[in-house]
Amino acid sequence: MALPATPAIARTARPLDGLRWEASGPPGPADGLVAEHLRLLGVQGDGHPGGRIALSGPDFGGITARTTWGDGAVDEATVQAATGIMAVHGRRDGTPRGLAADYTATATGVLTVQALLAGLLARARGGQVTSAEVSAERAGLLAVSQYLAAAGAEEAEAAELAPGGPPFTSADGVVFELETLDAGAWAAFWRALDAPSDAVRRGWRPFQFRYATACAPFPPALHDSARAHGWERVREAARSSGAEVCPLHTLTERTAEYDGAPPWRLTEHAASYSGAAERATVDAPLAGLTVLEAGRRIQAPLTAHLLGLLGAEVVRIEPPGGDPLRGMPPACSGVSARWLALNRGKKAVEVDIKSAADRERLRAMAADADVFLHNWAPGKAAELGLDHEHLSAANPALVYAYTSGWADRLPGAPMGTDFMVQARTGVGEAVRAVDEPPAPSLMTLLDVLGGLIGAEAVLAGLVLRQRTGAGVRVDSSLLGAADVLTAPARARAGQGLDPRRPAGFRRPSRTADGWIALPDDHSAIPHDLRDLSTAQALRRLRERGLVAVPVVTDLADLLSSGSISRDAHGAPAVPAPWRFA
Repeated sequence: MALPATPAIARTARPLDGLRWEASGPPGPADGLVAEHLRLLGVQGDGHPGGRIALSGPDFGGITARTTWGDGAVDEATVQAATGIMAVHGRRDGTPRGLAADYTATATGVLTVQALLAGLLARARGGQVTSAEVSAERAGLLAVSQYLAAAGAEEAEAAELAPGGPPFTSADGVVFELETLDAGAWAAFWRALDAPSDAVRRGWRPFQFRYATACAPFPPALHDSARAHGWERVREAARSSGAEVCPLHTLTERTAEYDGAPPWRLTEHAASYSGAAERATVDAPLAGLTVLEAGRRIQAPLTAHLLGLLGAEVVRIEPPGGDPLRGMPPACSGVSARWLALNRGKKAVEVDIKSAADRERLRAMAADADVFLHNWAPGKAAELGLDHEHLSAANPALVYAYTSGWADRLPGAPMGTDFMVQARTGVGEAVRAVDEPPAPSLMTLLDVLGGLIGAEAVLAGLVLRQRTGAGVRVDSSLLGAADVLTAPARARAGQGLDPRRPAGFRRPSRTADGWIALPDDHSAIPHDLRDLSTAQALRRLRERGLVAVPVVTDLADLLSSGSISRDAHGAPAVPAPWRFA
């Protein structure tokens, strides 16, 4: 029987107030991030971070989590190489290259906090979860899951995979990102900069699909047109067309304006929860909980996908006719492989939120749900009468979750999409070594990390509700994801140090038939290996006591991995990032 949580239980300001953590063992991925997030959630810690973390305290008993790098890979660089991250991030440049930021370690740290929260929630609801294990290698596969799904689809990509993409540079040297979701605004922007009409027409499709392909081979004439005009003219072209532009900010600039806010905000709004009836299990810590998801694109759907992997029933709210992204190529059995990567296993209900009757139907559905999750444009939920105060009126115990772009933390911010947030927050510097020009990655770094942080925030909200009986509003954002990812670089900037990594950092080395990567603690390969095959190069390095891994350059090569399965549509499916026991 689930443990009740009522207003009679002592109120707690944070989900994990009163709990303590102890760390032991050798260092694991993102130990510092795990410790910091646990501290923000209320945990008091003992000792230094380590790869094994034990939590204990009132209402929950104890649970441990262990983080590992995975099989064959030993650190950030080798995990990026082995999971295809170097390949996807390098598509814009035409060769594989590593992200200079510790992306898989950051994702692993967030997933570890998720595992601890899910395990604690399961224990409070009568489950028997005592431990969890999180692999950085599986975190890396999760990060590229959409690209991996496309590589295993029945048909080819809808847009060319070739080098190229933003940012653009104005005549006076301002490097900027461009964003619009409207073909008319795209065309009007470039017409205002006197771009050739054929280049404008040919550039739209790669621009539109860059979120899916991680590259955008534009006609060179578009870059030429941007370089022919000063920044003020570019800004005016954006204003007149309805497109948006954002100059790339530096890490030092982001450090100076950083407000110190955590990556999520939890706000209690009522008190009536008495516990879910269905008992959690080891394999499904969230069994018996229902999540309503009205999400678009990546961020919110990934948040709900993770909650579903943890055992929640996810009901996806789609517009009449279904989510148009179901048809986004390439497909498996007629369904978008990318869409399946984020939405397989979810139920779907079509709701016309423009209809008063359907909005009332959605409110009735939310009255029986545990979580309502969306990533609508700012202000849209309130305009529709579907904000947290509207839904919590019928369901005071609701965890209402909003995954946004900016969380209202940055006045005057541009459109809250992945690449614009990367540009505005200094990510373009953080992900590239000092000998590379700053440029946001065309891999959807923040949408994915924002989805992970969204799930962490929802789990924290569910734990808080379990302890206090109060419904909770949960806010997370791409801005919060960017701040988590760039925290080490901003710390260096705050100390007056160069926040960027040194020249050649995480740059793989070519062999006769591929590429190899060394761990971060080896600054360079001591021999020229271009005349050797990858197998020969690896053997020679290992004879000299050096660890190295081949760089995955074709994601299809990962499909034969024993960890990659196929779903009912035949689409590749990456494994859950945690193991519970």
